[in-house]
Amino acid sequence: MEYLRWLFIAVAVVLFFGASIFFHELGHYWMALRRGMKVEGFSIGLGPKAFSWMFQGVEWSIRWIPAGGFVKLPQMITSEAIEGKADAEIPPASPVSRILVAAAGPAMNVVFALAIASLIWVIGLPMLVNPPVIGPVEKDSPEAKLGIQERDRIVAVDGNAVKSWEEVSMEVITARTNVLPVSIEHQGVRTTYQLATRSSPLLGLKWLNLDPLDRPVIGLVRPDMPAAKAGMLTGDKFLTFAGIAVLNQQHLMELIGKGEGKPCDIVVERAGQRRTFTVTPVYDAKEKRGLIGIGFAGGRYEVQRPGPTPWEQFDEVFTRMGKTFTALAHSKETGVGAKDLSGPVGILGGLAVELKTDLRLGLRFLVMLNLNLALLNLLPLPVLDGGHITMALFELVTRRKVSLRFQEYATTSFALLLISFMLYVTFFDLRRVPLFKALLQQRNLVESAAPAPAPAK
Repeated sequence: MEYLRWLFIAVAVVLFFGASIFFHELGHYWMALRRGMKVEGFSIGLGPKAFSWMFQGVEWSIRWIPAGGFVKLPQMITSEAIEGKADAEIPPASPVSRILVAAAGPAMNVVFALAIASLIWVIGLPMLVNPPVIGPVEKDSPEAKLGIQERDRIVAVDGNAVKSWEEVSMEVITARTNVLPVSIEHQGVRTTYQLATRSSPLLGLKWLNLDPLDRPVIGLVRPDMPAAKAGMLTGDKFLTFAGIAVLNQQHLMELIGKGEGKPCDIVVERAGQRRTFTVTPVYDAKEKRGLIGIGFAGGRYEVQRPGPTPWEQFDEVFTRMGKTFTALAHSKETGVGAKDLSGPVGILGGLAVELKTDLRLGLRFLVMLNLNLALLNLLPLPVLDGGHITMALFELVTRRKVSLRFQEYATTSFALLLISFMLYVTFFDLRRVPLFKALLQQRNLVESAAPAPAPAK
């Protein structure tokens, strides 16, 4: 029956991703009809047609490249590079109509995201059990001298509340400084420390000099691979890789990939004792990534019922987007670049990983995806919905029409730039495919949260 599970995941990925594109384009289509505009085509995907059919004078099509879609509207300025040549005999629509049609796509994504977020609120959401509880603190470290102890809990980084080590890592990585205010709770007392981050010239990352209490555990050691040759064993708990505190399994796989071909010190805990191994990740032609030859014991999730409210889910997405854009804008300080973004391959891979663990995690991913589609499409670039809105607003304010030739050139030029950018991020996505494959092979445990204790009588 395992093949049925993989078939379900594959079908769900296609349907979930396709639904996000479909609802976006449906917004454009519906508003165009409401404004009395001519619709020539409705496409899911880009590039050559996989198959198409005519219905009520509109060509409906599914295309081979899963990187978006479009509604072909000859009264809107379109890109021939993406949509093909439109009927030039039909006069452009009014600025108001163009604004409404352009805005309807992102608006539909927000409505779709709200519906899914409301469903998650009702049915609950599995949450990874990875609280930001501090593990052993080195005796002579600056942190120990400040009074930070094992089992203290990090509650905020750089003024932002954190509930997991993933959130701690996100705050540190996207921070523009190397010294951060970190609020730590010890026996109910909260203290804020100014903590210096550490960085790895080998891997180009920065992190706090504090270790998580819970770490990934080796569930399998492959013979004749670097980990086995170094003496690592099943049950070893990862502490650091190349000096970087290991947060979780995905984090460790990313570190291993970055360390390919480089001797890296790995510190593990075995029977209560720390052991250090020097391991050089090797490139595996089949997996297409650096490996040390281990498998993981799965992660543990607890189902939160009711799930986070729609506003909480939206706020999490907007916060992450804001931090990502800020980190990209200050790439020199943060080290975050365009190569770290995901294109269609990365999105499909991430969605598959979430669905493999639990359908509800796939739904949460869909909320994030739709809000990202809505906001990114509102950027004022000619090929995006925000570009159409910007040019139509210019006409409304100045009472002057933008040259059709300029609009066509600008739209086509930005379309080619967008396609080039998608190819660029897809190149790095393909390098991460083995990471997604490894995550898909991992078995996670999803269980109900322990019931709250009954109040004393």
